[in-house]
Amino acid sequence: MIFGRVKPLDAILATAEKKSLHRSLGPVQLTLLGVGAIIGTGIFVLTASAAQYAGPGMMVSFIIAGFVCAVAALCYSELSSMVPVSGSAYTYTYAVMGELLAWMVGWALILEYAVAASAVSVGWSGYFVGLLDSSLGIVIPSDFANGPDAGGIVNIPALVIALLVTWLLLIGTRESAAVNAVLVAIKVVALTAFIALSFPMLDGAKFDPFMPTGVGGVLTGAAVIFFAYVGFDAVSTAAEETKNPQRNVPIGLIGSLGICTIFYLLVAAGAIGAYGAQPVQSLSGEFLISGSPELAERCKAIIASGAGEPLACSNEALAHVLRAIGFEWFGNLIGLAAFLALPSVILIMLFGQTRIFFVMSRDGLLPEKLSAVHPKWKTPYIVTMITGVFVAIAAAFFPVGRLAEVSNSGTLFAFFMVSIAVLMLRKIDPARHRPFRTPAVWIIAPLSVVGCVGLYLSLPLEAMLVLPIWGGIGLVVYFLYGHRRSNIARGIIDVHEDDVDAPPQPVPPMPDAHTPGYKDA
Repeated sequence: MIFGRVKPLDAILATAEKKSLHRSLGPVQLTLLGVGAIIGTGIFVLTASAAQYAGPGMMVSFIIAGFVCAVAALCYSELSSMVPVSGSAYTYTYAVMGELLAWMVGWALILEYAVAASAVSVGWSGYFVGLLDSSLGIVIPSDFANGPDAGGIVNIPALVIALLVTWLLLIGTRESAAVNAVLVAIKVVALTAFIALSFPMLDGAKFDPFMPTGVGGVLTGAAVIFFAYVGFDAVSTAAEETKNPQRNVPIGLIGSLGICTIFYLLVAAGAIGAYGAQPVQSLSGEFLISGSPELAERCKAIIASGAGEPLACSNEALAHVLRAIGFEWFGNLIGLAAFLALPSVILIMLFGQTRIFFVMSRDGLLPEKLSAVHPKWKTPYIVTMITGVFVAIAAAFFPVGRLAEVSNSGTLFAFFMVSIAVLMLRKIDPARHRPFRTPAVWIIAPLSVVGCVGLYLSLPLEAMLVLPIWGGIGLVVYFLYGHRRSNIARGIIDVHEDDVDAPPQPVPPMPDAHTPGYKDA
């Protein structure tokens, strides 16, 4: 039975010891990886989308999304400290709920990371093209700066940046983390400067009306701006490359999430109070959908009339705010910081996806060759190259549009499964050592479940439909290959490193009430 194919936690840990990645990351590097993954497109770009959905109420949207991430992070922390291996939610699900659901979680994570990496690549391309034009007077033809859906032929800058980041990941985790630390510093300095310059200009009147689109708009804003938090779970995918993961992974998860939430609230308050964030309405008074052609046309009409460009219309929201309130030079620096820093987000998304592929192939659900580790760089080079090429192609031919919304569906599903898994494991294996225990788990985990479901149902319909369609494709792949070729299906259980030359051991039968010592196990 496919639902009975549960990989024991001891086997998962043995697999990691036998064929592990190089452990080189400490708590500071993990926290920086988390901050680098979180702070990026969400706050630099999606602030405009949040303003259109929720107006000033986007501050509540940030709090809702951050809360859901916080309770999910606590569940992640318990499982990742117990199972310090690559694979994140996929690995945890395999150990608790079985192979089929684990495959579906891994498949959803592939969607999350791939779409997010492509979206950020396209967002970076916009900053790059604008920077060349404004500072050097170099104009990249529109045909080669946009995909077909955006009126071009191919987005060459997006293609190039995705391939460059892929190369960086190939040469090693330590090198990637070092570059990421520099980029994280740039982003933190830029956001701190924005807060310092915008707060003295706060005007309480700009917060009124606070929730112009009502509670529904705030919830939709939370579901969309959830993308601004995507990436913190990439810390847990790096567990197998972490020194002392039982201690450092929870520090990296919760620390990065806390830092980013504070920044988001302060930046949102500065943007609203200094400039305003009321949604754009049609001539008939209807609130327009973010990313829609109707909103784009209305924005063009407003700008052509000589009125100020609304925050919801801007492709560089934070830089636009500073320029509008008289800090043009600092606004350009914010734009430059985003241009320099967004590649770190691409890096972490690619990092997470390659590690998901790595562990799925190591379990036999995908061809084993994908899990090959480079003898010099100590990275899964084959799957990294394959992933990078596909992300680059997607970035070259698809618009940023609603990619953020699409990636959220996969993310929320993974968080949902982790929250269920931590409860099930408390019942199935209560005696197992837990270096980090989720506090009030029977409250925290259900809150995470409800929060994930609620945000998923608040997504636009098109984004909601992506998950079941992608999941259906995944089921076909699983039953054509992984169902028969997985290690568990073939009766193979991996062994410890010092037994690596021994023949594979069969999977032991599940214990029952008649098994000696069962009650003590």
